[in-house]
Amino acid sequence: MKIIVAEDDPLSQEIVVKILKNLGHDVRAFPCGAQAWTSFQEEWADVIFSDWVMPGMDGLQFCRKIRQSESKNYVYFILVTGGRTSDTDHDAAVRAGVDDFLIKPVNPDEIWRRLFVAKRILEFTRHIRQMKALLPACMYCKKMRDDSDYWENFEAFIQEQPTEDSAAFVCPDCQHSKEAGAHH
Repeated sequence: MKIIVAEDDPLSQEIVVKILKNLGHDVRAFPCGAQAWTSFQEEWADVIFSDWVMPGMDGLQFCRKIRQSESKNYVYFILVTGGRTSDTDHDAAVRAGVDDFLIKPVNPDEIWRRLFVAKRILEFTRHIRQMKALLPACMYCKKMRDDSDYWENFEAFIQEQPTEDSAAFVCPDCQHSKEAGAHH
């Protein structure tokens, strides 16, 4: 995965980068949130490891910028901290959009576990985005959106779809009922 590390402590940064590279990831590291944000704008990342307390833009500010960005893909954000571990701190981080936490000093097994979960979450979000693109339906009124952003009822939408196989829009139970009704 493509990973950004924002960590102002050189030793901590070196340790995290080495662990991530040993796990086979493409890593870009920066000493502050502002530089990491600039890099993210130039080249997207799957996962971000960010220290909480950094000069200038801290980890929460960085996370908020990521969440407000126009990124088409979800970014898994892991906040790393040495001292901010209270419930109040974690509540603030979750409200800012943080997905997970690591407590310093970090170890390779904890990083591997976080990345395992991150990969699963990122795959789920990609699948959801693909399904939304395939089936543009309103979850409330069930109207369907066509290519020109026009919303119409489901039946009209299906009738207008260019397909040779209308059975693609009929479940097996309804198909069986329809066939049974045709014989009477």
